[in-house]
Amino acid sequence: MAGRRALILAGTGMLSGVAETLVRQGWLVVLPCRRYHPIAVPEPKPEPKQGVAAVKALRARGHRPTATAAAGCFETGRALWVEARWDRPRELAGKAETALRGPADLMVAWVHDQYRRSVLGACERLLAPGAPVVEVRQAGGPPIEPEPVLAAHPTQLVLVGTMSEIDDARPLCHTELANAIGGAVTRAVDGHATSLHQVGHSRPLVR
Repeated sequence: MAGRRALILAGTGMLSGVAETLVRQGWLVVLPCRRYHPIAVPEPKPEPKQGVAAVKALRARGHRPTATAAAGCFETGRALWVEARWDRPRELAGKAETALRGPADLMVAWVHDQYRRSVLGACERLLAPGAPVVEVRQAGGPPIEPEPVLAAHPTQLVLVGTMSEIDDARPLCHTELANAIGGAVTRAVDGHATSLHQVGHSRPLVR
C-alpha cells in the first residue's frame, strides 16, 4: 500500500485508529478538522549522517505531520493535519487537495448529518475515479435503507448504534466500534462493492 493517499473526514480524534493503521501500512493520510490530534505512530529515526538542521528540515511548515518521511515521498507513511471547518466545505476541500498532492485512493468519513452532504460533495473531486469510500453514520432515522452520499464510488456504509451487540445491557464500546470501522476500511481497500453494515443496537432490546 506504499504511496497511496487517504482522506479522513471526521471530528478530532474520532477516526485516529484508522489513521494510525493506514500510516503504518504506508499511506499518506490527510485529516482536515478543527483541532490538531496527534497520531500515535513512531517517527522513523534519521540516518546517522543527518545533522540537526537536516532533521528539522523534515518538519515542513504549514501542516503538522505526525509521522515524517523524506521530502517528496511517503513510503513509510505519514499523517498530515489540516485546520478546517465543516461549515466551510469548499475551503476544506482546497486545503485537503494541497496536502494530498494527488488524487485520494480512499475516503473515510464520519461527518455530522448537518454537514455530511456538503462536505463529502465538495471533496468528491479529490478522489481518484472509482476510489472507495467508507461512510460512518449514527443509526436511526427514517425506516428506509440509507443511500451513500457519493453514489459514483463504491461505499462501505457503517451505521453506528448505541448499545453493544455482545451485551445489550451496556453501551457500544470503543473496541466494537473500531473493529467495525476497521473491517469496513479493509473491505473498501480490497475492492468490495457497496454494502451496508450496522454495529450496535439502536436502542436497548425489549425483553
